[in-house]
Amino acid sequence: MRALVIGGNGFIGSHLVEGLRAAGHGVRVLDAGRARSDVDWAGVDYRQAPYTDPDAIGAALSDVDTVFHLASTTVPATSNADPIHDVSTNLIATLSLLAAMERHAVRRIVFFSSGGTVYGDPEYLPVDELHPLRPISSYGIVKATIERYLLMHQHFGRLDPLILRPSNPYGPRQSAAGGQGFIAAALARLREDRPLQIWGDGETVRDYIYIGDLVDLVVAAAASGDTGIVNAGSGDGHSLNAVCASMERVVGRRMSIEYLEGRRFDVRAIVLDTTRAQTRFGWRPSVDLETGIGRTWAWMQASEQSIHRGNI
Repeated sequence: MRALVIGGNGFIGSHLVEGLRAAGHGVRVLDAGRARSDVDWAGVDYRQAPYTDPDAIGAALSDVDTVFHLASTTVPATSNADPIHDVSTNLIATLSLLAAMERHAVRRIVFFSSGGTVYGDPEYLPVDELHPLRPISSYGIVKATIERYLLMHQHFGRLDPLILRPSNPYGPRQSAAGGQGFIAAALARLREDRPLQIWGDGETVRDYIYIGDLVDLVVAAAASGDTGIVNAGSGDGHSLNAVCASMERVVGRRMSIEYLEGRRFDVRAIVLDTTRAQTRFGWRPSVDLETGIGRTWAWMQASEQSIHRGNI
């Protein structure tokens, strides 16, 4: 595989680059940010430019056969504030990317959707890929719309898309200041001995997948040549309160928590059914929550990261 990773400098993207390289694949990165210093980029063709730059994306698509699209300018907590910005910088930008892929005869794309937002408040748990899409945030609406366009392109024989719906990835390198990533943000607060602010009563349930498990699935799924939609989660649900209790056990320190009024765009509970991923790719998540929290905490301590964070 000759891969182009759009957004390869981010939390998920940088781990994916390492996973692809370890599997022997050629990797090119296109990212608007300067290459981060905590990643070994040896053997990677790193190009600093936004994928919305026509010249940059045209050159980056040369001699690749698979595009991994991870770039996003918003997160669920910010997207509703300016849906026009969300649509123009994510939906329209992605449609331009798909047009560029057609021009350069690159058919294979692996798109990172959102298993945590596209389903909305679920009718049943765990949620499989056939569950109706009822997103309640602009972020989820845009992700779901991009999925529809990808499937349209597949219907007309233009692209071979694999759509991944990750749950809540966490692990080393996740920023505590990005507006997304409860575990990283909470551990940062615990490390700095600052109160953690939680929207709602703390009983919101999420499916957390360790970054290493997610990368293993992505690499296997991409190499398979399969198309369609695949959930990418642990298959286990944990409330925010339960996650905090796990952190306290791992770190050996009590956490101070302030509960704030809940937000209407937060899905109350989401747990993904990963049967399809396991059946198609012989994959299973191997890192349980407390082990993953321990690894994340160890990285945070070793990296001497001290990131201040707002409300979660």
